[in-house]
Amino acid sequence: MSTNPPPIKDIIEAALLCADQPLTLERLAELFDEDARPAPEEFRAALDTIAAEWDGRTLELKQVSSGYRLQVRQEFATWVGRLAEERAPRYSRALLETLALIVYRQPITRAGIEEIRGVSVSTYIIKTLLEREWVRVVGHRDVPGKPALYGTTRKFLDYFNLESLSELPALADIKPIDHLQKEMDLAAAAADDAAAAAAVSEPGEVYSMEAARQPAVNDADPEGAAEDADAEARETAEAIS
Repeated sequence: MSTNPPPIKDIIEAALLCADQPLTLERLAELFDEDARPAPEEFRAALDTIAAEWDGRTLELKQVSSGYRLQVRQEFATWVGRLAEERAPRYSRALLETLALIVYRQPITRAGIEEIRGVSVSTYIIKTLLEREWVRVVGHRDVPGKPALYGTTRKFLDYFNLESLSELPALADIKPIDHLQKEMDLAAAAADDAAAAAAVSEPGEVYSMEAARQPAVNDADPEGAAEDADAEARETAEAIS
């Protein structure tokens, strides 16, 4: 019986299928004994081969901010999404506006967000974004009170299938907030697909993992609902563009 190890490509592909998060080249290298570790160019060649072999099929190799992952293609979101035991979270208008301002104006303080939106920012919204690890405190402004400065994280990029902020649309191309809501819902479905691909060998864990890293948004939150009404009345979505 042969004791030869499987090809590098097969080992990497198996790891990507089982991983519950994107894998960097450094993390992939740790799969191999140090004295038998392939060269970096061999890893890249293997990843290129994997991408080519899955081209046009149900999965795709995607490079995001935190590394590489195999994920279900977005065109299958409608069907794969039906495996979810819980309804995909919906995002309030106020949360979308706050997130968009952090994305495009970072680093920005809470007061800066409130100045542009024209209404106060709910503590619940900031807490939700921090808990989801979409935003983080990147510093403090050197003024009295030392207000926190917020910026986006790698998890934000990973969740929305981005490798870097440069892939975001230009401000001039930003659509009305109602259209953005639909696109965020699609992005959420795509994230579910990515989780499904990452845990394809353990399908029972797919959505439990997604739920673990996505605290539910409380759409019934009265403070958030009040902000939504204020935001809509003042048409604050125009301020983003």
